Amino acid sequence: MFNFTRQDFPDDFLFGTATSSYQIEGHAFGGAGKTHWDTFAATPGNVVRAENGDRACDHYHRYEEDLDLVAAAGLDAYRFSTSWARVLPEGRGTPNAEGLDFYDRLTDAMLERGLKPCATLYHWELPVPMADLGGWRNPDIAKWFGDFAHVIMSRIGDRMYSVAPINEPWCVGWLSHFLGHHAPGLRDIRATAHAMHHVLLAHGTAIQTMRGLGMTNLGGVFNLEWATPADDSLAARQAADLYDGYYNHFFLSGVFKGTYPETVMEGLGPHMPKGWQDDFDVIQSPLDWCGINYYTRKIIAPNDDPWPSHEEVEGPLPKTFMDWEIYPDGLYQFLTRTAQDYTGDLPIYVTENGMAAPDVLENGQVADSHRIDYLNQHVAAAQRAMADGVPLKGYFIWSLLDNYEWALGYEKRFGLVHVDFDTLDRTPKSSYHALKTALARS
Repeated sequence: MFNFTRQDFPDDFLFGTATSSYQIEGHAFGGAGKTHWDTFAATPGNVVRAENGDRACDHYHRYEEDLDLVAAAGLDAYRFSTSWARVLPEGRGTPNAEGLDFYDRLTDAMLERGLKPCATLYHWELPVPMADLGGWRNPDIAKWFGDFAHVIMSRIGDRMYSVAPINEPWCVGWLSHFLGHHAPGLRDIRATAHAMHHVLLAHGTAIQTMRGLGMTNLGGVFNLEWATPADDSLAARQAADLYDGYYNHFFLSGVFKGTYPETVMEGLGPHMPKGWQDDFDVIQSPLDWCGINYYTRKIIAPNDDPWPSHEEVEGPLPKTFMDWEIYPDGLYQFLTRTAQDYTGDLPIYVTENGMAAPDVLENGQVADSHRIDYLNQHVAAAQRAMADGVPLKGYFIWSLLDNYEWALGYEKRFGLVHVDFDTLDRTPKSSYHALKTALARS
């Protein structure tokens, strides 16, 4: 069972769950265009078993069943994402009527169940024609993305509770262009510098576009990962600070302060796009809230490689099936630090938190006490932050369903609900049932 109940939180505190379009919808139908994840997955060696999002969880056809599960759990809000390529198969130009109709139906279905729709415009599924033009390396992508924001939110924006433009800028920029683990799979420092800047420019452009539509309650969602030095040496401290800089501070500082960390710019500065210093008026477009996605920490040690000259080393704590350390103190530290250094009185939401496990369906049940324990620890960390004055207004569990975990295929299960990827049957796990009890209204 969970160690908390709804009554332990303010009346207006939101409990929700989160998903993303490519991971659950099924991208091979409904008139959706190809994305760079389709081509990345079709390239040998990029994705476990070359799995892709063609069918995923078939949420496109089963969304009502899935939203019934969200509502039955007693959750208040559903954080979903829209697919750029489903709405605009060419990335721009003529919209796909089937795609717009789907998000229209999805929105109404949430409202019919009393769920607050919390949209993310982009969760990594870049249309192939945009990728062909350089994708996030191309400065024009900010305008293209603003146009997409206008198309989709002209249709459903009047019914959104909240909207954020881009999920996890670090993954769009660094993970995908420097480490090459996600589409487009590049390992290029110039591409990284351009992508990291342009993703924030696109974020700000979309915020301005949605303000122009009269929309409110707009925010940004940042994935943060605590960095711990491998030892007490100055070199290890500096290595961890640099990791903290390009992972965490770069994006928060750009949006909330209009600057990038000096330590990060020592490496990225020579590769930044021309005129980048002039873009902060757009990047700093005011937000109504800040979202934090948190999962783990990393232990960082210096090495003799080229910049950034460090590496991750094995940590001593218990780990999830992603091999990520379970470190709830990091959530507390990020909530307090973000409020203190960046956001002040602005509402903060935990927009993602959860764990992967090798969950097995046995006798019609999935026993995932490990997930209950993980969530208990992290909710307690969030409560500590609230007690210390952090204006935390909501907590979203990743994820509703077991789904397509990007380069790791369908093996890593994050869901409150088990999905049989052969039959697509949904089976709520023990954590789902425990959550339903915890969130029951007295």
